[in-house]
Amino acid sequence: MSVEEITSIAMDELVLAYPYAKDFFVSLGIKDIDGRLTARQFIDSLSETFLEDCGLDRLQMIGHFTEFVREMNYMKDISHRQVTSLTIIGGRDKSGRREEEGLTLHPGDVVSVVGPTGSGKSRLLADIECLAQKDTPTGRQILLNNCVPDAGRRFSAEHKIVAQLSQNMNFVVDLTVGEFIALHAESRLVPDSAETVNRIIACANTLAGEPFQSDVPITQLSGGQSRALMIADTALLSPLPVVVIDEIENAGVDRRKALDLLIKGEKIVLMSTHDPILALMGDMRIVIKNGGIVNIIHTSAREKETLA
Repeated sequence: MSVEEITSIAMDELVLAYPYAKDFFVSLGIKDIDGRLTARQFIDSLSETFLEDCGLDRLQMIGHFTEFVREMNYMKDISHRQVTSLTIIGGRDKSGRREEEGLTLHPGDVVSVVGPTGSGKSRLLADIECLAQKDTPTGRQILLNNCVPDAGRRFSAEHKIVAQLSQNMNFVVDLTVGEFIALHAESRLVPDSAETVNRIIACANTLAGEPFQSDVPITQLSGGQSRALMIADTALLSPLPVVVIDEIENAGVDRRKALDLLIKGEKIVLMSTHDPILALMGDMRIVIKNGGIVNIIHTSAREKETLA
């Protein structure tokens, strides 16, 4: 919708279509809104003193309001985040040699990234996270749904498609676990955030070695509990379709359950690992050496039997 279209609708009608439109004014301390006025008329009715306190003129206020409505509507519509395929087109290793030809991944695929320390596993995950377009040291290119992603999708924090679960997860917010997850649920416009919070915490407790309650301060969680919570949150609440995990064997969580949970969430999962058992849990293994992909091994039926 254009600025004119958004600001020419009566506030009652606008809030009915976009309930979060009212939140913009509530955040500024405005509680009483004349619903008969259009958004432009309502902003025009605000006093100069109030606008000065906000640090905005009327034109800037209209611009911020319409951008807020657009972004919230964009977040609500998850169709733009749907990824049916992710393709890695090979670049070069540290010696300049061409990598193995790339591969295409689909929702539900689990890929292990293996190789010695310093071989370039984290670089591959970073290339995927930033949707590299031959502009990183490896020269790799990442395609989404067989297309080159536009700049907005690459560089906007709101439009990212990759969730990263690192070895170190430290929280600094002064919130309980329940409050933290509730904020995330509300930001995703989840209708029943309380039920979602309970489901995520219950799920996290099936992954963590030591269970925890919703009223525990999030800063008091152990490393394993923190990662269990983030894995459950990523699988059950985050709309991001691609998950990259750095050395899940050090996470202190039930690895098999964690992977099963992410697969059920229709995520594409890539995990960097030194654990041979964990490596065999993937559908395939990307072998990294000297900064480049040297082999792509599909897990065989015999390997799955051996793993069991």
